[in-house]
Amino acid sequence: MPFIPHTNDEIRSMLDTIGEASIENLFDEIPTSLRAKSLDNIPLGIDELAITKHMQERAILDREQLNFIGAGSYEHFIPAAVWELVGRGEFMTAYTPYQAEASQGGLQVIYEYQTMMASLMGLDVSNASLYDGASALAEAVLMAVRANKHSKSNRIVILGSIAPNYAKVLHSIVKHQNIHIESIALDLLNEAQRSEKLKALQDQDITAVIIPQPSFLGHIQIVDNLTDWAHAKKTLVIALVNPIAMALLKAPGDWGTDGVDIACGEGQPLGVPMSSGGPYFGFMTCRQEWVRQMPGRIVGRSVDIEGKPGFCLTLQAREQHIRRAKATSNICTNQGLLVTAATIFMSIIGPEGLRDKALKSHHNIQALAQKLAKVPGIKVVSKGPIFHEVIVQLPVPVAQVLAQLSEHNIQAGFDLSQDFPELGNALLLCSTEVHSDQDHDKLIAALINVLEAQ
Repeated sequence: MPFIPHTNDEIRSMLDTIGEASIENLFDEIPTSLRAKSLDNIPLGIDELAITKHMQERAILDREQLNFIGAGSYEHFIPAAVWELVGRGEFMTAYTPYQAEASQGGLQVIYEYQTMMASLMGLDVSNASLYDGASALAEAVLMAVRANKHSKSNRIVILGSIAPNYAKVLHSIVKHQNIHIESIALDLLNEAQRSEKLKALQDQDITAVIIPQPSFLGHIQIVDNLTDWAHAKKTLVIALVNPIAMALLKAPGDWGTDGVDIACGEGQPLGVPMSSGGPYFGFMTCRQEWVRQMPGRIVGRSVDIEGKPGFCLTLQAREQHIRRAKATSNICTNQGLLVTAATIFMSIIGPEGLRDKALKSHHNIQALAQKLAKVPGIKVVSKGPIFHEVIVQLPVPVAQVLAQLSEHNIQAGFDLSQDFPELGNALLLCSTEVHSDQDHDKLIAALINVLEAQ
């Protein structure tokens, strides 16, 4: 949208109205010691013609690269109608609804979103979203600690690999709240090792377990057994899931005998472009019994005094609406624009469309894994059922191979060697429904050339 600055006369008129001599006076509460003295490294401004030419020259330098990186952010086809609608001014410039009577359209979007997410996750309630998948996981942990009155340990155990950045965000948010995080990479262990690890935890007080499905490394876990094992210990279960995978796999609300207590994750696959890492949105759903511990806001459908249907903010357990000491969170602003995109996306493609995306993605990663296994020097490490991702070991350092493939306009995957050193020179590759057999063949050919040149 265009930016039209105020004229000097308009600025003077506004200042006169509020009785201030200058704009600087509006910021006089900021100590002088904290103010920047000058911006010496900022060049002088240029006119519109020059900046347009400069940006066009920069745009030409961008290269369209074939992408096989997943690792928590996934490239899926997004129908053009999604962002044509999201880009409308009434969506693009609107903020979250505080005055329900003036925001019926926005409230209905959130209501429809919550309904779809609760259905997809097989749980009772969804909130209006959170910042991203990592902060959603941290909020789920805080929620579980508040909810589980049987446990006194504040101990959270992660049963399977999660994204390294999720682990860092989780630690940053809970480390000063006497919450202890442990991680067991169950998805990298065989059945005997998994049984041994769980047996060692059997008699220990654990507040909640986090079960990623699929795991960060792409493994599909045996979630029914883990869920029932945790509930038998009076431990709450948090499912950290990929929403596209949930269109194909069992919904968290159906895991084990009673289903999980909380399901959360990253909503980016639902119609949000990868966009170099954001903005994204986090989702959270839960069982009805824990709804008052859920952060954020929940939109409901009701009727007015004349019996006319309408939408309203039904539950708002955040610090802007209740006493700060009783608030469930203070970082639960709903990512309204991204939620709007996800709602339109799910409405357009429907349940069958989501399932088709998941099936095609599953087919593609299986096909890619089979081709990778035939490349001399490459070993496929992933065992058992996988979704989205496959792990391979290379005979040379991964960073070296990725740099050379980038010169061929291929982003070939995520280097695991730093975060998962036990896997050696390991590379995590992703394939979704956007890839063709020709895309796979181009990657394989480039990989062979790079490895042969070592």
